[in-house]
Amino acid sequence: MPTPTKGPRLGGGPAHERLMLNNMATSLFKHKRIVTTETKAKRLRPVAERLVTFAKRGDLAARRRVMTQILDKGVVHELFTEIAPLVAERQGGYTRITKLGYRKGDNAPMAVIELVLEAVNPKPKTNKAKLVNNVATAGAAASAAAAEVEAVEEAAVEAEATEAASAEVVETPAAEEVAEAPAAEESAEAEEPKA
Repeated sequence: MPTPTKGPRLGGGPAHERLMLNNMATSLFKHKRIVTTETKAKRLRPVAERLVTFAKRGDLAARRRVMTQILDKGVVHELFTEIAPLVAERQGGYTRITKLGYRKGDNAPMAVIELVLEAVNPKPKTNKAKLVNNVATAGAAASAAAAEVEAVEEAAVEAEATEAASAEVVETPAAEEVAEAPAAEESAEAEEPKA
């Protein structure tokens, strides 16, 4: 049972209110919809939805728990065998309250409370980007940008080091060729006077 509201109860004392809500829930499950005042409908909704949740569970303990509130075994059987399978896919919101207007005699606001037994049509998932907190992501974005800059700088340093190493490799054979060329010329000059 939900926490009672402060102020006067619907019919007098809390026990009378509890009995009235249990009887209204019995009528709701038997007839699938009832017409009552808005206040009673709003107070009935959590009671009825809790009973439907127990019926969805479907075990013996849940059936006994529902039997403490709904005394008609036929209605409990209907709740567990007919209503619970129809709302098995629904995550909540088993009842709907629709306002009707005002009662002619005492001008009380009237409403219809009914069970929602239609099949659940899940909303298609959209590919919209979710809104994010700019303040929290600004710091993360700044650190990510700094990491990117560091990575680019490291890549540039590595590229320069690679170019320098390849330049050294290219320069080394050229220096050896230059060193070999004078030696060949000297040996050729040394051979010419001998001849």
